[in-house]
Amino acid sequence: MAGKTGNQKIIEQFLADGMDHMFGNPGTVEQGFLDAVEEYPEMKYILTLQESIAVMAADGYARATQKPTLVQLHSSPGIGNAVGALYQAKRGHAPLVVIGSDAGTRYMNMDAQMANDLVAMMAPVTKYSTMVHSSKSVLRTLRRAIKIAATPPMGPVYVCLPMDVLDEINEEEVFPTHIPSTRVLPSPSLINEMADALLASEKPMIFVGDGIAYSQAIPELTAVAELLGAEVYGVEFGDLVMDNSHPLYQGTTGHMFGEYSKPITTKGDVNLVVGTYMVPEVFPDLGEIYAPNAKVIHIDLNAYEIAKNHRVDIGVVGDPKLSLEALVVVLKEKISTAQKEKAAARVEEITSLKNKKIAAELDADVGQKGSYPLQMSQFASVLAEKLPADAIVFDEALTSSPAITRHIVPKIPGNYFVTRGGSLGVGFPGAIGAKLSNPDKTVIGFSGDGGSMYTIQALWSAVRHNTGAKFVVCNNGSYKLLQLNIDVYWKEREIPKHDHPLSFDLSYPAIRFDLLAQSMGVDSVRVEKEEDIAPAIERMLSDDKPFLIDLVLQGDHKSDWVKTNCSQ
Repeated sequence: MAGKTGNQKIIEQFLADGMDHMFGNPGTVEQGFLDAVEEYPEMKYILTLQESIAVMAADGYARATQKPTLVQLHSSPGIGNAVGALYQAKRGHAPLVVIGSDAGTRYMNMDAQMANDLVAMMAPVTKYSTMVHSSKSVLRTLRRAIKIAATPPMGPVYVCLPMDVLDEINEEEVFPTHIPSTRVLPSPSLINEMADALLASEKPMIFVGDGIAYSQAIPELTAVAELLGAEVYGVEFGDLVMDNSHPLYQGTTGHMFGEYSKPITTKGDVNLVVGTYMVPEVFPDLGEIYAPNAKVIHIDLNAYEIAKNHRVDIGVVGDPKLSLEALVVVLKEKISTAQKEKAAARVEEITSLKNKKIAAELDADVGQKGSYPLQMSQFASVLAEKLPADAIVFDEALTSSPAITRHIVPKIPGNYFVTRGGSLGVGFPGAIGAKLSNPDKTVIGFSGDGGSMYTIQALWSAVRHNTGAKFVVCNNGSYKLLQLNIDVYWKEREIPKHDHPLSFDLSYPAIRFDLLAQSMGVDSVRVEKEEDIAPAIERMLSDDKPFLIDLVLQGDHKSDWVKTNCSQ
C-alpha cells in the first residue's frame, strides 16, 4: 500500500510540534497508531497502569516544560477513569493534548461494546473536545487542538481518532502548529489609571495566581509590590508565583472556607488582582469579599475570570508580565517622596510581622524534636539540610505542606509545584513527569497515605522508564484533611466535637507503603523514629534511582475501633 496512513502521520505531526513523550495506557482500538510508534524512536511512550496516572504524569511534565504534552487514553472506559485527573488539569490550565480512538465510524450506530458519546464525556473537563470524521482532516484537527491547548488561557483538549479513519492513507501535509502570541499590553491610559489608584492607597493588597507563573512575571510582580509596600497573597495557583522568602509574600488565601479568606480580602483599600480569579474556595463567602469602598483592579489574559463573581473597578485583558512591567515604569514616574516613605514604612511593618511569625513557627518546630510519633517538621528540617539547592518538589502533602514549606522554602520558578483542582493522587505521577523533563535534577514527590493510594501504580512506571524520582508518603493513617474540615463543620453548626467518622480512618489494615513500593521494583524504607530520618534521606539521595520513604506521622486514628466496627 503506497503512502502513509493516519497512524503514521499523527506521530509525525506530534514530533513536528516538539511533542516527543506520549503518556498513556493502551487499548485495542488504539493498536494501529501504537504499533506505528515503533517506527519513530524519537517518540517515547511512557506506559502507565491506569489512565489517571497518564494524565497526572503528563500534567507534571507540562507544568515543568510549559509546553503542550501528549496523552493517549482508551475509548470510553479509559477516558472515564481519567475524568477526575482531567478536571484537575482543566482547573490548573495544563496544556494537555489528549487523544483516544474508537472502533470506527462505521460502527458508531451499533451501540456496541465500549460505545459512548466520547466527545460529550470529555467536554466538561476539557477546553475543546472533538472527533475526526475524515482522513482529509486528521492533522488539521490535531493542529487546531494543539493551538487551543497551548494558547492562554491554556487547558486540556481531547481529539477522538476513529480506527478506520487512521487506517486510511493520509495525504495531509505535516507542518508545525502555530501558537498565536497573546502578549497584549493595556492602553497607556488604563496603566495610568491603575497607577493613580494604587499610589493613592493607604493599604494596597495584591492577589496573584498561575497567570504570573505562566507569563514569567515574578520579577515585575515583586517590583510592583515593593514600590507600593503591598502584601502579596497567592489565590489559585499550582506553580511558584513569588519567592516565598520575600517579606511581602504572605502565603495563600483559603481553598476550602470563605471565612478564612475574607479577613484577608477585606484588608485593603485598593486590591490588585493578577492572573487569577477571586476566590476559589469549596465553600466561598457568598457576599461582598472586599472592604466597603475599596477599589479592585483585575489584570488577566482570561476575560472570563475578570469580574466573574465579584465587582471590579478596572478590568483589563492583558499579559501579566507586560502589564506589570508597564505599571512599574509609571509607578516610578509618578510616586512622590511622601508616597515612597509610606510604602517603605509598610514594607518595614510587614517584614517585622512576617519575621516574628516565621520565628515563632520555627521555634515550635524545634520544640517538636524528639517527638514520637513523628511530626513532619522533624523530617522536613533534615531534608532541607541535605537536598540540593536546585531540587524540584511536587507537593501533594496537603496537611503536612506547611511544615515542608517552612524548611524547604519555594523560591525558584519551576522548582516547586503544588496540587490544584481538588482531585487526589497527583503527587507521585506529577513528580515522574517533572523528572522526565528534568533528568539531571533531584525530584521529590510528596503525597498523603490516602492520596498516594489513588495512583500508587505510578511507582511501576518510574522503574520501567528508569525515572529516578523520589517519593515520600506522609502516612498519618487517616484522611487528615477531612478530619480538619469536619472540625470546622461542627464548629459552624455548634455541634459538639466527637469522634471523627469511621470512613476518615485508614489505620486498619495498616498500609505498608515500603512493601508496596518494593513489589513494583522501587527501593524503600519505613521511617517511624527520629533517628531513622537522616539515614533514610541519605539513602534516598545517594543515587538517581526511584526511592520511597514511608514516613509514619502522628495521626488521629483508632485501628482497634476500626477493626471492631468494620468486621462483619
